Amino acid sequence: MPAIQTAARLRHFGTSIFSEMTALATAHSAINLAQGFPDFDGPDDVRDAAVAAINAGHNQYARSQGRPELNRAIAKHVTQFRGIDLDPLTQVVVTSGCTEALMAMALGILEPGDEVITFEPFYDGYPVVVAAAGAKLVPITLHAPGFAIDLAAVAAALTPRTRMLLLNTPHNPSGKVFSRLELEALAALAVSRDLLVVMDEVYEHLIYDVPHVSMATLPGMAERTLTLSSAGKTFSFTGWKIGWAYGPGAMVAAVQAAHQFLTFCSATPLQLGIAHALTSLGPDFYEELAAMYRRKRDFLVQALEAAGLRTCPVQGTYFVLADFSRVFGGDDRAFCRWLVEHHGVAAIPPSVFYGREVDAGRQLARFAFCKRDETLQAAADRLQRIGGAP
Repeated sequence: MPAIQTAARLRHFGTSIFSEMTALATAHSAINLAQGFPDFDGPDDVRDAAVAAINAGHNQYARSQGRPELNRAIAKHVTQFRGIDLDPLTQVVVTSGCTEALMAMALGILEPGDEVITFEPFYDGYPVVVAAAGAKLVPITLHAPGFAIDLAAVAAALTPRTRMLLLNTPHNPSGKVFSRLELEALAALAVSRDLLVVMDEVYEHLIYDVPHVSMATLPGMAERTLTLSSAGKTFSFTGWKIGWAYGPGAMVAAVQAAHQFLTFCSATPLQLGIAHALTSLGPDFYEELAAMYRRKRDFLVQALEAAGLRTCPVQGTYFVLADFSRVFGGDDRAFCRWLVEHHGVAAIPPSVFYGREVDAGRQLARFAFCKRDETLQAAADRLQRIGGAP
């Protein structure tokens, strides 16, 4: 037998922490607040629209760049909420979730040796897609509890090889929403150094108490910013894996160049279901969505605080980071294992979301509140039993 192993550029990434913690939660019959997916479905009429598309025979390959109905719906949605006008057929590409959009972006745009600046903690897919393109991820650390951007650190990290800023707002896992002032400062750096910007905005409608500002709306940024989003977070159909990218035609074409050889196209009837969602659900849906998650956020934050943890402010997403150092003496991996084994609640150890200052996440745990009220109540009941650790 020949020696077979994972390619060196991906070998050290190992098994996803989400798979690891979900398996541990299953083994201990724990309540899974680790993986970020709802334990409830989205709107019935959106699901029914996808079923209707199947029954109507829309079951073959879609246009690789996306069913025109969905591309038009995305463009209209962007105009409605961001004030940006797009050509739906050349400035929008539909992908198999935002994760594939990230990979297609990296493969389609980055060259070997390019440097990509991002903020840590980061979504754990960022290092993988950048490495797959032969580029280098350069993380700038955001520190709890406020996760303020250190603009001087960003400027100091710029080199002649810097090609791109890869940003995520609302920010997973911190729950921070970048302010207009922060984005304007980053935009000024991008313009002055002629950098490309990729904005991961999958949580764009999960905003609490602060406004969401899209980078592409700032002066000088529309021509250099690719924006990524996803139906999974907004409509609670994460398993459908319908994402998209929009921006300048040349950047979208680069994404499409890779996308056509990764998945070619996303599931046709599910694209039509999301097209229905984007065209039929009015502003009230998005307001009620944010209100629902704000209530769930407040409930889980209160439960964590009552258990002795100190939570970081949550302005967006459906995650909360909590400092557990008052109730447990080990690091985040040990805490999350202890929490599952002794209290039946699963969380994510966020040190895996750091590349440079790993210690910055070792006293934190990430909890997801995208769960039914009864799930959160059951978790709160178990968290009440935390009184300390050996």
